[in-house]
Amino acid sequence: MNTSTIDAYGRTTLPAAVRSAVGVKPGTKLHWHLMPDGSVLVRIKTKSILELAGSLPAPDKPVCIEDMNPWS
Repeated sequence: MNTSTIDAYGRTTLPAAVRSAVGVKPGTKLHWHLMPDGSVLVRIKTKSILELAGSLPAPDKPVCIEDMNPWS
């Protein structure tokens, strides 16, 4: 098991084995999620939403705003 300690400023060091296993490097953003059962989920944010541009095919025909609105 990998462990770390929180310092007086609330910081901790991610153990080297964990850093290499998940491929993080300096500047990587971590998102912390508090779960209802009291556990903590840490997710690595490595991509921007802009990197998804063009990943879906364009629609065959234009779609109007009213058709995109699910509650109209």
